[in-house]
Amino acid sequence: MRLVGAHGLRRFGIVGVGAQELLDRAADESVAAGVLWRAGAIPRDPRVLRATARASAQWGQLGGLPAASAAAYPERVALVDDRGELAYAEFAERVFRAANGFRATLPANPTIGILCRNHADALVALFGAIAAGARVVLLNTDFSARQVDAVSGREKLDALVYDDEFDTTTTGFEGIRWCAWQGDKSFAALVDAASPAEPPQPERPGSFVALTSGSTGMPKGVPRKTGRSLVISAGLLSKIPLRGNESVLVSAPVFHGWGLIVTALSLTLGSTVILHRRFDATRVLTDLERYGCSTLAAVPTMLRRLLATDRVANANLHALRIVGSGGARLDSLLEQQITDTFGPVLYNLYGSTEAAYISIATPQDLAAAPGCAGIPPRGVKVRIADSAGRPLPPNTEGRILIRSAGQLEAYTDGRTGSVVDGYLDTGDRGRIDADGRLFVAGRSDGMIVSGGENVFPEELELALLTHPAIADAAVTAVDDAEFGQRLRAYVVAAEDVSIDESAVRGHVAAELPRSRMPRDVVFVEALPRTASGKVVRATLTQLQAEHA
Repeated sequence: MRLVGAHGLRRFGIVGVGAQELLDRAADESVAAGVLWRAGAIPRDPRVLRATARASAQWGQLGGLPAASAAAYPERVALVDDRGELAYAEFAERVFRAANGFRATLPANPTIGILCRNHADALVALFGAIAAGARVVLLNTDFSARQVDAVSGREKLDALVYDDEFDTTTTGFEGIRWCAWQGDKSFAALVDAASPAEPPQPERPGSFVALTSGSTGMPKGVPRKTGRSLVISAGLLSKIPLRGNESVLVSAPVFHGWGLIVTALSLTLGSTVILHRRFDATRVLTDLERYGCSTLAAVPTMLRRLLATDRVANANLHALRIVGSGGARLDSLLEQQITDTFGPVLYNLYGSTEAAYISIATPQDLAAAPGCAGIPPRGVKVRIADSAGRPLPPNTEGRILIRSAGQLEAYTDGRTGSVVDGYLDTGDRGRIDADGRLFVAGRSDGMIVSGGENVFPEELELALLTHPAIADAAVTAVDDAEFGQRLRAYVVAAEDVSIDESAVRGHVAAELPRSRMPRDVVFVEALPRTASGKVVRATLTQLQAEHA
């Protein structure tokens, strides 16, 4: 395909950069267009292509997505949730109604929060708000009332769309509220009463704000523009081969970047997206079979629970060719178990809220280098650097810095991330091998120095999870008089299996250097995790206080 010209560069917002970088970005956009064309994300039918271009120009990539897909596949089922099915034409009309309802009720260019689990009206609210020119804040369903209040105030929410189970969590919000699931059905009433006509083009394009997990403090807002760059979508499709007219089950939360990008790309391709409000392993298996799903998008905790069910060995999953994992790190045993159970179908995405996705390990990557995070796709540059930001040679551990179209410019409160020579510091440490594959060691701020050695809690967690008698594990740092700091392991034993502290220590001794041996091993009944697969911070705080 031809390189993007000067006019195209302006369209993609590529201005104010050096000549070589201009050429590099133009080449990336050209290659990205080819990837999207081959994947079927760019319509072949001229009529549909015109409709897609018009919808994108009118309401933005996300806001115009339902209308564009409805022009191509009006009768095809777009969404399946706990309530039923929604065809593409119905989905697009419902998005138009939502946009018109927001415009009639709220001031121009409002800020709308969405606090919903996975269901169709959560997406109607998202796409409708963006089509109306709103700034959408995607709230984490694990947030406490205090976090919801703080985020609502800082982001200046005008309105909130929420599920009824979060009624107590949102009582402090004083703006307009619409319940989208059960409850008073006020969001459905807003949509049903609004006009189905095309909403006018907003004064400014809609956008959304993704929030960090808040695991180390109050959640920070990361603004995301719905611009015209093709690189982010194409980069993921170049690694994970989503295709059109398939069935895709999204268990990962749609408020999280991983769940959202898979959902948006699947809808762009004209596939049917199956959504469950709550994860249930048996039900996931049932729907993977029932709909002949080609793809499952999940987080590691979900995949672990899926493999623990009795039904998985006999499930008819002949159509399943992609098991995508994101949101948290995979341990090597789970990687192997997924491959043994489903075949070479595992794709492991590494990213962050601030950086979008960074690299994606394909089945071939995981077979050649178990535990790796894969090779960054085109458009993403990764540098392993020392403390001063200088590049390090292959197989040398250092700070993971990235440069991409999806990286953070500034948080919504004005603060910026740590940037070195245009590269964003992810806060992680790792290395790149001689073949260009990235390996993530752990969080820079989680690293401790024990007896003079750098030690990462994540390294011990992943090793513990490879023991068949350990169902879950979490590791924290504790002060130690002799070594300065050491590790404490909280372990959940698997059901109907016996394991004691000596067995845990023996396993660690066989897997890791002596410096990684936990000072304490504490057995607990459970380790509650968030929707994105991280251990709930309050649980660890309570456990640390109990075992101080």
